[in-house]
Amino acid sequence: MRNLFLIASATLILAACGSQPPAPEQGGAKVEDRTAIKVEAQPVTTVSPSKTDEYGLAMLKDPKSILSKRSVFFDYDQYVIKDEFKSLVEAHAKFLVANGQIKMLIQGNADERGSREYNLALGQKRAEALKKTLILLGGKEAQIEAVSLGEEKPRCTEHGETCWAQNRRDDMLYSGEF
Repeated sequence: MRNLFLIASATLILAACGSQPPAPEQGGAKVEDRTAIKVEAQPVTTVSPSKTDEYGLAMLKDPKSILSKRSVFFDYDQYVIKDEFKSLVEAHAKFLVANGQIKMLIQGNADERGSREYNLALGQKRAEALKKTLILLGGKEAQIEAVSLGEEKPRCTEHGETCWAQNRRDDMLYSGEF
């Protein structure tokens, strides 16, 4: 008996779902048409690596382009972006805005002085400072990841100020480079 009741209830529910709404009356209020709209598939456009507009992907590798420069250097024990790197950061921000599908990884680095933990924290502050600046200039937070490498990825291994200055940096890497 219970099974018969469940089957009858299910049949009524399905029948109710399949009914059509009544036709609108002549001269009455208009009814909104909510019929499905057929959407044609559009081809996906991708940015060609050979694109050479002002902020195209080819500019990332062109040595004549500011976008080929990928490092921001810092003073000792600092994580403030110096004025000399503002135009570089602005150019990379414009590139991120123009190419919303591109992602960037910022690697914060420190020289060998200081403890490992201190250098990891300093590298993270440097990477976060650059990320914040790029976001303020229009980049999307979802596009940019900031990590610290501390002193683990030195550009120069000698012991002296000239070498240490090369290691106090942020490196910007784009999708496909990390």
